[in-house]
Amino acid sequence: MATLKEFEESLREHGMHMALALLERLRERDRRTRTVRPARRLTGQRMTPELARSILELHASTGMTQQEIAFKVGVNQGRVNEVIKRGKWLDDDPHAPEAIARDKAKARMRADPKPRPRAPVRKEAARVAKKPAPQGQLAFGDL
Repeated sequence: MATLKEFEESLREHGMHMALALLERLRERDRRTRTVRPARRLTGQRMTPELARSILELHASTGMTQQEIAFKVGVNQGRVNEVIKRGKWLDDDPHAPEAIARDKAKARMRADPKPRPRAPVRKEAARVAKKPAPQGQLAFGDL
């Protein structure tokens, strides 16, 4: 399947300037009618004990699904599941497993993305790799 760019190049090679002009006119029409749409992805709220309590309250008092609750409070559906099933985020303990995981992830995001130095290759391993195959023996693939 040829790409649009390849198609254009082929038209140029064959001297089809009218087809190129028509293609350019169609592009201009598309640019005029194109609109900028807002991003579909919503940024979620930070999970707090108050938000977790409101999730549990919605779950207990309404017949809403986890997906509906997540949309209403503006968090990921997985977070709603964690609150309902495991009781996570209900206390403001900085030593809670989810708080520790969050802090580690934040530290990784802030860390410099410098490449780690490679471990030096030991000379013994390099010698073993360069060792020639024994003479006079045929391997299965050599036949």
